[in-house]
Parts: sequence; C-alpha cells; structure tokens
Amino acid sequence: MSSHREAPEISLDPVADSTDVYAFVSPDNTDTVTLIANYIPLQNPAGGPMFYEFGDEVTYEIHISNGKNKKKSDSDITYQFRFFKQLRSDKTFLYNVGPINSLDDKNWIRPQFYNVARIKNGKKKMIAKRLACPPVNVGPRSTPDYAKLAKQAVHQVGNHKFFAGQRADAFHVDLGSIFDLGALRPFNEAHLIPLAAMDGINTVQPFNVHSIAIQIPITELTRNGKDAKKVGSNKSVIGVWTSAKRQKARIFNDKQAKFQPSGSWEQVSRLANPLVNEVLIPMAEKDEWNHTVPRFDGRFAKYVNKPELAALLPVLYPGVFPNLAKYGKDRADLNAILLTGIPAGIIPGFQNFTSTREADLLRLNMAIGPSKKPNNLGVVGGDLAGFPNGRRIDDDVVTIELRAIAGLTLPLVDPSFKPDDAASAVTDGTSPNTNLLKEFPYLGQPGSGYDYKPGKVKAS
Repeated sequence: MSSHREAPEISLDPVADSTDVYAFVSPDNTDTVTLIANYIPLQNPAGGPMFYEFGDEVTYEIHISNGKNKKKSDSDITYQFRFFKQLRSDKTFLYNVGPINSLDDKNWIRPQFYNVARIKNGKKKMIAKRLACPPVNVGPRSTPDYAKLAKQAVHQVGNHKFFAGQRADAFHVDLGSIFDLGALRPFNEAHLIPLAAMDGINTVQPFNVHSIAIQIPITELTRNGKDAKKVGSNKSVIGVWTSAKRQKARIFNDKQAKFQPSGSWEQVSRLANPLVNEVLIPMAEKDEWNHTVPRFDGRFAKYVNKPELAALLPVLYPGVFPNLAKYGKDRADLNAILLTGIPAGIIPGFQNFTSTREADLLRLNMAIGPSKKPNNLGVVGGDLAGFPNGRRIDDDVVTIELRAIAGLTLPLVDPSFKPDDAASAVTDGTSPNTNLLKEFPYLGQPGSGYDYKPGKVKAS
C-alpha cells in the first residue's frame, strides 16, 4: 500500500493514518498547485450507521518546505485542519432520517465541519472557519445527487480552495499478491513458488478514503512570493509532507463514557513519498519513523541506500535479476529520488533538488507545467510532470518504484550498471482509477454503500 496500515501503532488508529500525498500543478488552473492528503484507509462504503469521518481529536497538517529557512526539510508553511461535529438529534440511531439534498439539510443528523489555520514563518493565522464537509455516499435514497453535495463542499476562501471529505481511493495495488511472499501476478510463473500468470487485482478498488485538498497560488508557495518560471532554479522547488497529531494522554471519562485527550500534541503519522515506511523501513522502526520529522531522516537513509526488496527480488525470482543481485554499492539513485531530490544534469531539462540533507519529502518543481500527453509512469516514462516530480493522482507509483528498486534508474548515477531486462517490465499489473474528476478536488466520487460489492463499487 502507499501507506495504508503501514506501521503497528497507526494500524490501530486509522483515523490518524495518512495514506497518500499528492502534489501537482493544477491542470485546469496552472497558476496554482493542488495538494491532497488522504487519511482513514480501506473504508468499506457500507460501514454504517457510524460512517467514517475525520477525527475531532486529531490535528491534520500539510507541510510545505520552500527553503526560506535554509534547512530545506522543515516546514516553511503549514496548513492545519481541525474538525468538529454537530449532532442535530439525540433521538435517532441513524446517520440521516431522509434524503440529504444540501449540506445544511436537517435530514443529515451528524454533519462535520472544520477550521483551517496557516502557519507561515512561525506565525499562525486562522484563515477559514466552519467549512462544511460533505456527507459520506450512503446510497441513492440517502444521497441521491452525491456529485452536487461534493461540489457544495468545495470552498473558495480568498485565493485558496479547500475540500475535506470522502473520496474514492485512487491508489491502485495488488495487495493480495504482493504480501503473499512478494509475488506479482503477471510474473507468477517466474516466482520461487510458481503459480499460473494472471492479471493483477486492484485490492484497494472497493474502498474509500477521506481527503483534505487545497488549491494554492504558486506565488503563495515560493520563498520569494514570485511565480515559478525557471526549471533550473531552486526557488521553483517545494517539498511536501503531511502529518497527523494526537495529544499525549487519553483519560477515560466514565460519566461521559468516552476518552478525553490532554497534554502536548505528538505526531503519530506522516507521509511524503509513497511506500517509504510501507516497504523500506523495517517493522521494528516503523512507529519511530512515523513519529520522526523529515529533518532527522538521515538515520533511516541506510534502508533507502540498501533496500531489503532489492535483495529479495533476485531470491524471489531466481535467475531474473542477476545484475541486480551482484550490485553491492549504495543506491544513490533511490537516495536522490526519495531523500534529496534529483540534482540538475542527471535528467535533461529537470531537477527537483532541495538539499544534501536527507529528508523524505515529495518534491515538486512548480516551473514544470502539466503534460500535454501525460504518461502515468512519470519521469521514468519521459513525462517530467509526473512522479517523482510531485505526484499526480493517476501516476502508477507502484510500477515506478518497483522498476526503480529493480535497478532501472541506477544508470542515471552509475553508467557502469546494466539493468536486467525484467527491470523495465516489472509491474503489479493493476490499472489507474478511471473515475477521476477534471476539476478540483480531482479525486473521484466515493463508492456508494448501497452499491457496494466485494471487489467493486459504483461511484454516484
């Protein structure tokens, strides 16, 4: 998974679990950047009557580093989201008592709202209050026009757009196969324990997530307040990461029959590049990684420089990766992709380098506009507007990172290495989500609980 249930502690706290981060120049408004943070993984659309919602006791944050503070891996700008609910009736067990036709419809018993603060250069300012979330997509009777409700939940506040609510999970991966001893169904026959080859199965397809999306003018993100025009300029590059925080203590109030939080706020989840904690960090250190801020990621760099999966591939697929098996140097290609950004001169016309300080940041060169002919393999596929230059919603990050770990990107930094033939073909065999929107917040409508079937949902 990108970061769905990736660590022992956060797997027990899905409301605070950051699952995916996206950062891209908005295709329909190229003077802006869209940032999306997903939380609450693997939501069964039919999971009522206590349908999924953001945690009122969680602080959700989207962090942007633009290098103004010279550390390159701390937050220069942070957008902070706090949620709260309104219970409109204490006489029913239902989420709604009739069709929900608008965000203020009294039939909706448990609406949720949020406030947004921006912390810039250490100064905190509340920039939006009581913005409404949409309901979850209950079904054709309860939410007969879900697209209309979702559109009502897009809020223009000054020069920012905000959305927070349920969406279809656009991440695609064959979890059932990958976690069955590292198998990829299209290459089943070559596995150490062979089975018949078959197409990949997108295990995430039936499920929803909760998304926080912001559309921000580029001039609000650059360190000098100017537009990003030059690809080669470090002023055009930002690093993005998300976090979730909880207060340190929880005390059970027996009179109210619920826990009450207290104490200082502590980070319990974070995410930038997909699959870092999921695939690269050992089980014993995953919780600590989630609690660490990016500027201290140098201590985890050894797991990027010598990834376990790169050593496992030649074992799991005997004879398929002989060149990879013999490579004993540190993986400078993966270190650049994930921890420092790619310096100028490695890929013609491209760089997203931030600093030699190693930090897991999703780096975006904002001077590179949307591609006229997008390739979901991103930079590996010759499309400089895609991952690891930020991350678009339909970028095939599983295939990109599998091929990078298999050695496809090694010649960029070590011309003496010849990738194995399989490195350019390895994939889990799943396909991008097809129900994406062409406008903000871009993620597709969430699956309806009424229409839910195992393995398939109908967006409405």
